[in-house]
Amino acid sequence: MALTINEDCTACDACRPVCPNQAISASDTIYAVDALRCTECVGAEDEPQCQLVCPADCIVPNPDWRETPEQLQDKYQQLHS
Repeated sequence: MALTINEDCTACDACRPVCPNQAISASDTIYAVDALRCTECVGAEDEPQCQLVCPADCIVPNPDWRETPEQLQDKYQQLHS
């Protein structure tokens, strides 16, 4: 499952640099996660780094984008091959 950033985002930019897949970018008022690039850090880290550094706790699972750990690993390998 990809992650998403909700309206509690303060646009602090803490999450963007820690994403191993460059899946986070600034949008109009808050940051956004590209679900096609988000692997929840599977393949790179033990847990989502963006969630660890987010001071607003606004990065949550995207209910519209469900993936298994195996699918996330495959996506990571395709992004980094």
